Amino acid sequence: MNIMINCGRVEPYFTKRYKLLKQMQRGGHTLFLVGYESGFEERIAGEGMRFLRTPFSRAGMNPLADLKLLKTYYRAIRENQISLVHSYTAKPNIYGSIAARLAGVRQIYPVVNGLGYAYTGSGLKANCVRAVTDLLYRVAFGCATRVFFQNRDDAEEMIGRGTVRREKCVVISGSGIDLEAYPRKPLQNHHVFLMATRLLVTKGTRTYLEAARLVKKSHPEAVFQLAGGLDPNPDGVTREELESYVASGAVEYLGVVSDMPAALESCSVFVLPSYYREGVPHAVLEAMATGRAVLTTDAIGCRETVNGKNGFLVPPKDAAALAEKMVWCLEHPEQVEAMGEESYRYARERFDVDIVNRVMLEEMGLAPVEAQHG
Repeated sequence: MNIMINCGRVEPYFTKRYKLLKQMQRGGHTLFLVGYESGFEERIAGEGMRFLRTPFSRAGMNPLADLKLLKTYYRAIRENQISLVHSYTAKPNIYGSIAARLAGVRQIYPVVNGLGYAYTGSGLKANCVRAVTDLLYRVAFGCATRVFFQNRDDAEEMIGRGTVRREKCVVISGSGIDLEAYPRKPLQNHHVFLMATRLLVTKGTRTYLEAARLVKKSHPEAVFQLAGGLDPNPDGVTREELESYVASGAVEYLGVVSDMPAALESCSVFVLPSYYREGVPHAVLEAMATGRAVLTTDAIGCRETVNGKNGFLVPPKDAAALAEKMVWCLEHPEQVEAMGEESYRYARERFDVDIVNRVMLEEMGLAPVEAQHG
């Protein structure tokens, strides 16, 4: 069977989705990976897969450009005799699903990995975007065989808005985490906090910076590390703002980190005070797999990662509440170590990528080779 895996960015094919792709390959299927990034062609070919580059603007809402994207997907599906389309992120989910149905594909499986800006913004523009997005999702999900949601809150919201029928919904535990790629590590430092994310305000970057500044006043020994790239998005934290916190000694900026397991090994607590509409934040799953306590927000997606024993949930946009929990962690190192152990147990029990992939493959009728011979 020819399968199209349709996403925007290409890099996640080699991280979050790599095991899923290899399991599909072992089932004898030919994979066509779609994305707008270039520079991955040789690596994809080396994996025995094919690459279809489809440039588009993630945030743009130009109807003519989106119609062109729809035509591009349709042509690619027809020319490559695609029998199953599996997509991620908003535009591939919408236009990929519609194109697949128009091309005669009957196996269509989008994944909603967070609802993003369209369902968090306020004001006239956000309301208009939400209305248009609702309509597009209603059409796309009407074409879908099943729709995977990474948390129950998103599924219930989409059902309530009339964009998808309940019987089509399958809730999975995020993208899952590869426990082999992020092995459990013993704690080395009990006073080091780490946040790793795109440096967006809605990801909680500003909340983290301010909480670090507050804690440093009473606990100067605490270390607050920040990893991730500056983002040109209007929601991005500016270089000037970041540099002011670095200059004051509140945070250490690590930049873009290529070896995340090593960065996680140096910390004791992972922090993500996001209020973005996450599916399940993968960065938190990485931290849990390595055995780190978690401080995150009681926001959709984020709350999935804390079970009451492995960390704390704080209100979104509340630097003072976050700082209070940071101080607690500094003053209770033994409990933090126990919380880290619980994070690992919870990651292994609920978020192991092999468990998540098994559910998805079974729903798509692509049971792993091991299961077929079992």
